[in-house]
Amino acid sequence: MDRRHRILIVDDDAMVRAGLRLMLRSATDIEVVAEATDGDEVVAAVQAHHPDVVLMDLRMSRMDGIAATRAVLALPSPPHVISLTTWDVSEAVLRSIDAGAAGFLLKTGSPEEIMRAVRAVVAGDAVLSPRSTRQVLDQLTTDGGAARAYARDLMSALTERERDVTVGVARGLSNAEVAHQLYVSEATVKSHLASAQAKLDVRNRVGVAVLAERAGLLAD
Repeated sequence: MDRRHRILIVDDDAMVRAGLRLMLRSATDIEVVAEATDGDEVVAAVQAHHPDVVLMDLRMSRMDGIAATRAVLALPSPPHVISLTTWDVSEAVLRSIDAGAAGFLLKTGSPEEIMRAVRAVVAGDAVLSPRSTRQVLDQLTTDGGAARAYARDLMSALTERERDVTVGVARGLSNAEVAHQLYVSEATVKSHLASAQAKLDVRNRVGVAVLAERAGLLAD
């Protein structure tokens, strides 16, 4: 059997932690290895338990999830971070994505949605609450002309194929779907995506999508 995905749950509400733990218990490929009750406990928990994914509450009393996300992602070989929120879109969600979170989910999401999200980020995919993806991108692109010009400048450094892959990923396609669309191998897509992320200075597919939208590449 393949190694199970290791999960750290971070939330200051004991009932939320218990609910998430119960949801994930039914998955044979997912294991909750630790919990933390506030953001200032997260780095130590990551170092002690080596999770693959951190489910991160955004609003906590001592250290919020945005600051904790930045601290975790500054570690060597950090885990993926999925932000958890009670709102579809809020300023905290947008800031968590800018901080490097692989995406966000509603705490009211179904067990299947949460388990699918864990598997997706481990596989290198982005995770956004399905009914909020468009709203997130819309809000992230209201930063004005300077942000759009900066995004376009970054995109100009991409090769044509890297740009094609970037647009496909930003539209929510999987690596396999992008490969099929471009008539290349999935390994080729992964290589181009890694190169594009390095040139764009983003951590994950959410960052790619944000810059592509800001640069106007997703306009119909």
